[in-house]
Amino acid sequence: MSAYEFAVSVRTQYLPEQSNPERDQFVFSYTITIRNTGSIAAQLISRHWVITDAANQVQEVRGLGVVGHQPLLQPGQQFEYTSGTQVGTPQGSMYGEYFCVAEDGHRFEVPIPEFVLAQPGALH
Repeated sequence: MSAYEFAVSVRTQYLPEQSNPERDQFVFSYTITIRNTGSIAAQLISRHWVITDAANQVQEVRGLGVVGHQPLLQPGQQFEYTSGTQVGTPQGSMYGEYFCVAEDGHRFEVPIPEFVLAQPGALH
């Protein structure tokens, strides 16, 4: 086990009330749980997302923190947040990474595995 390690899990949901399929607007929420599985407290500083729709239109998003927070997680602590994105097709995917700094100043990246955004019934 690394001293510098976060585990990431994701749940997604299609938001029909915010989507407009006639205008190729498909809105999804995603709830992310970040747990410090390492042995040193560390702070999430920034994020980088790559969002791709089924037509291979790619959006990249970079920014400080997550939903206005830069959580400092002690070993074993977790932080959960919900955010959202819009794509132009009924399905797409996202992946990315978090950039973190440990209490001792060590910087590290936490990969966010690719996950699928899919309107119910869109996957065959």
